[in-house]
Amino acid sequence: MATPPKGVQEAAARAVRWIDEGRAGRNFTDVGRDRAHQLAHGEDVSDEDLTKMKAYFARHAVDRDAEGFRGGEEGFPSPGRVAWDAWGGDAGRRWAEREAG
Repeated sequence: MATPPKGVQEAAARAVRWIDEGRAGRNFTDVGRDRAHQLAHGEDVSDEDLTKMKAYFARHAVDRDAEGFRGGEEGFPSPGRVAWDAWGGDAGRRWAEREAG
């Protein structure tokens, strides 16, 4: 078990706001929603879930190249950006890679 660092919590909290605003898109999953709340609240994450986080970021790294991923781009935040932050954003990626090896 590991407690998410502050940067992970902040990214997830941002995602929760975007989800509440309806910015997540129609294909957004309950798993992503649950992860966002878990991380935003600073709840401990199991080793198994850290491994899932690492795998998520590896699969979805291409989402960073889509329009609307970065502030100032048309369509920001894109559903891919909302999901990325729901899993802890860039800080979550670094953390999962460090913790899950």
